[in-house]
Amino acid sequence: MNARGGETFEAARARTEIEALLAGEVPVSGPTTDERQKYTGNWLASRGEGFVIAELWAGEDLHGVHGREWDAAEEQASGHLDALAAELDARWGGHEEVGMAVAVFRATAGEPVPPLYTELRRLDAFGDLRVWGPVRAPDGDADRWVGISANQIDGDTAHFLIAVVTDRPIRELEE
Repeated sequence: MNARGGETFEAARARTEIEALLAGEVPVSGPTTDERQKYTGNWLASRGEGFVIAELWAGEDLHGVHGREWDAAEEQASGHLDALAAELDARWGGHEEVGMAVAVFRATAGEPVPPLYTELRRLDAFGDLRVWGPVRAPDGDADRWVGISANQIDGDTAHFLIAVVTDRPIRELEE
């Protein structure tokens, strides 16, 4: 993961990338597949039944970083998420918060969860989603839902932002 590590974050660029995902194809069915960088093999995106997930930004590796520096990296990721949410709120109106805790607990217990949540769990993208939808895809033919979240796999890895585009509502799973 973190194919985009060290890139400068720009909310307008991230919004444009989300709009491109929104205009693109979302698989109706089939297995989940990954898109990876050609030479590094780093993860770029996943496509599966009803969704596309893509990395928008990743911070610096945090190996050996503790205390204030680690807190600053977390605040940076949160700030980027807030800035992007403000861009999307201006475009589509206020967002909804969708928690991931129930999906994680259900999956950990071996209970079935929709493919989107299975993939988010596989990617260690446990951050609550800020969701807009339905929004009209640029081709005007389909309603889609868009979600963004900030995440971190463990204490030494970079924080990262992802975007989710689905052809079905993104809702918090029931307990």
